[in-house]
Amino acid sequence: MSDAFRELLRKVGSGPHTGKDLTRSEAAAATRMMLLQEATPAQIGAFLIAHRIKRPTGVELAGMLDGYDEFAQKLHPGNFTHPVTVLGCPYDGRDRYAPVTHLTALILAAAGVPAVTHGGDRMPTKEGVPLIDIWQGLGVRWEGLDIGRSQQVFQKTLLGFVYLPSHFPHAYEIVPYRSQIGKRPPLATLELMWCPYAGDAHIVSGFVHPPTEEMFREAHALRGTQLFTTVKGLEGSCDLPRERTAIIGIANPDKPFERLHLHPRDFGFAGANPPLESTAKLVEDTQSVLRGEPSELMKSAIWNGGFYLWRCGVSPDISAGFATAESVLTKGEAAEKLLELRSAVES
Repeated sequence: MSDAFRELLRKVGSGPHTGKDLTRSEAAAATRMMLLQEATPAQIGAFLIAHRIKRPTGVELAGMLDGYDEFAQKLHPGNFTHPVTVLGCPYDGRDRYAPVTHLTALILAAAGVPAVTHGGDRMPTKEGVPLIDIWQGLGVRWEGLDIGRSQQVFQKTLLGFVYLPSHFPHAYEIVPYRSQIGKRPPLATLELMWCPYAGDAHIVSGFVHPPTEEMFREAHALRGTQLFTTVKGLEGSCDLPRERTAIIGIANPDKPFERLHLHPRDFGFAGANPPLESTAKLVEDTQSVLRGEPSELMKSAIWNGGFYLWRCGVSPDISAGFATAESVLTKGEAAEKLLELRSAVES
């Protein structure tokens, strides 16, 4: 048993009247002791559920990110024309709406923007479809690469993936606790804004509840992150919805934080978000989109790809972004990028 960890557990787990928030350094220490398994399983489980009930603060998230950065293997900085965009989505996947994050990444890379996704296998508590399963269905076997080989693929193709079981085993070993406590722990919030790229990056974080965005902003401010985007996205992902207004937060260096309300109907994209029927059907529909065939998933891909092309500085305005995204898909440029990616991973 760790006496030091017990004191931190006591601080967050003492209830609404006597409990206290952790300082940034305390949150980093608690994360460090969990990652190294210096705390006992009973202590780790108790901390995660107590912190879930208390709710994390932006200060605590900043400290937890500090702890992650001590042990994570990351992709190294490269000489790119555009900032690397990290697309952060819930690690426990999707089970309602068809994801388009993988298509967004392909569109960005085909347009010259380095894009990084990250996550693990199917994960509690949702057990939804994770990004790794989609990439596997498309013939991209990220799970077979060590971090050095992933770095080579990233440099060559502008597409990167940091796979928790292989590249961050310390964090992967905490995953079983999610099933045992039956709730998403604060680490699930941390993962939405974690950056697995060692250089300066554009961090995109999805969220569901508005207080989560406030925590993102506070944690980023404490850590000096000036370029980020927050999205009230589908199932907490960074995928823009089509059945409602997309609520987006935009932070740029040396500029005030901006709020953007993007209405799909204003650009001809209003409609139902395509449902997620199965991984196999999603892969089949993705391949159809990459062949340039019209569909609801194609509309969602253009809606998302166009916004992110504008946000990443490729297109001068959002309408131009939609036109470029459609061109990238219908002219086969995204499909060519997928073939390039497969070849680089297999070689």
